[in-house]
Amino acid sequence: QVQLVESGGGLVQPGESLRLSCAASGSISRINNIYWYRQAPGKERELVAIITSGGSTNYADSVKGRFIISRDNAKSTVYLQMNSLKVEDTAVYYCHVELLYWSGGFTHPGDYWGQGTQVTVSS
Repeated sequence: QVQLVESGGGLVQPGESLRLSCAASGSISRINNIYWYRQAPGKERELVAIITSGGSTNYADSVKGRFIISRDNAKSTVYLQMNSLKVEDTAVYYCHVELLYWSGGFTHPGDYWGQGTQVTVSS
């Protein structure tokens, strides 16, 4: 009923930038909170950024001042602009969306994960 498609990952050098996208599609009534997580090899998944339905944002200390999360409600898409990338930002990045979807004439709560996109920062 709902699909999330991530894009924008890649290989960059330290100091460069990338922008990740996560587009939701399907029988969506409303998108609430949206999160970006990341998981580096051998490490637990960590929360990177959150944006609420009202547009409030919060960031992990490790990315504060470098990453910007934003959303385009008309396109059901969330972005993560990553600037001044560091080697330690290397990870698989996942979006996680809390939403209401239509089914059987009613809305239902659901949460969905993107497929993940690899970000590698290396010189």
